[in-house]
Amino acid sequence: MTERVPVKIAVVGTGLIGPRHAKAVVLDLNATLSCLVDPSPAAKEVAAALKTPLYPSVQAMLGSPHKPDAAIVCTPNHTHVAVSTELLSGGVHVLCEKPISVDAISGDALVSHAASCNRHLLTGHHRRFNPYVTATKRILNRESLGNITAISGLWALYKPPSYFDSPTAWRQSANSGGPVLINLIHDIDVLHYLLGPIVRVVAFESAKRRGHEAEEGAAILLQFESGVVGTFLLSDAIVSPHAFELGTGENPLFPPTGQDFYRIMGTEATLSVPDLKRWSYAPGAEKSWQNEMTGVVLPLEEMLSEEERVKVPFELQVAHLVRVSG
Repeated sequence: MTERVPVKIAVVGTGLIGPRHAKAVVLDLNATLSCLVDPSPAAKEVAAALKTPLYPSVQAMLGSPHKPDAAIVCTPNHTHVAVSTELLSGGVHVLCEKPISVDAISGDALVSHAASCNRHLLTGHHRRFNPYVTATKRILNRESLGNITAISGLWALYKPPSYFDSPTAWRQSANSGGPVLINLIHDIDVLHYLLGPIVRVVAFESAKRRGHEAEEGAAILLQFESGVVGTFLLSDAIVSPHAFELGTGENPLFPPTGQDFYRIMGTEATLSVPDLKRWSYAPGAEKSWQNEMTGVVLPLEEMLSEEERVKVPFELQVAHLVRVSG
């Protein structure tokens, strides 16, 4: 039996999210962290902590002995297309942090370029691997809510002034910053995964109070191809416990609240996420607003595989990258 050769993975960008990806690669038995790429002085400390080589540019890395099979792009949003294009041209599979681009035209061009290079291009929507999302998808597949009619979503919290300071002042820009492109994009992907394609959107921007170019929030109406309709309230400038990161506790940087951020409503029941509480009438009882309803929390652990129970979403995402790239 031939021993499997670990997939060599590089991480490009060592800011907020890069080290999390790098640590997930280190933990994967079928992968090896080949190197980091980042020209900043701070990257030296990250590389030293991970005991891995560091290169100042993608070009330097591609010409080195540490050229990888795949790379994870964690650079600022407006650089994603250029960095990913260079990697794909060099024969490297790419997992690019969301968004893969800041506009549709360059995004389409990047997808076409990946195909022409015969390389895989993945988007870093790690929430598809979140246990609460996995469980919700399986609950919906069982049709225990009846015909899904509507969804209500929330992503609302407060980002401090330091979040927008240098070296991440690009977050103030309308082209690369704002909670729509940085945060809502995650929820849009999850909603596509759970309920199918969104075909129509109407949105109203909230008031700005910071003085930045980027939006601070919006109220959004959604129509899905299936006929499901939805509302979504988004803001990074209000005090609230309702957001994916806070509700699930998936990111150790943000203290968890356990509060719901999705309510999925059907003809037989409504499910809140992440508590997985299913509200319905008693079996055989008339569905009427005059009758009592019961809320039952569905068991999360029973809906997950052993790997899904043990690994965190970033680790499961790396495992997926390994399967695709190996």
